[in-house]
Amino acid sequence: QVQLVESGGGLVQAGGSLRLSCAVSGLFFSDYSMGWFRQAPGKEREFVAAISWGGGSTRYADSVKGRFTISRDNTKKTVDLQMNSLKSEDTAVYYCARSRDAFIVVHYGDYNDWGQGTQVTVSS
Repeated sequence: QVQLVESGGGLVQAGGSLRLSCAVSGLFFSDYSMGWFRQAPGKEREFVAAISWGGGSTRYADSVKGRFTISRDNTKKTVDLQMNSLKSEDTAVYYCARSRDAFIVVHYGDYNDWGQGTQVTVSS
């Protein structure tokens, strides 16, 4: 059974930083690209960042480029999202997800497994 468990969310002031982590079990982790998505109240789930199976390629939403960094550790089966210079508009529930492919995909329909989400709240 595939499990993805996020941690690291919380409340932070604008301009601050948070690091989200996702621990994965139940699959050959290094076979798949991984992604982070977020969903704010009343809005659709949106792509944030993705990383290829080996970590050699990454992609970011324009809204977070230069502020967020995605990374993975295939030995530990974890994928992290370092978030710097946080803004109030980054407030959302953040989800870790496992894609169907080894290479980067950005549409949520291309992801098979999801974590339960972790709340990030940025106060202005």
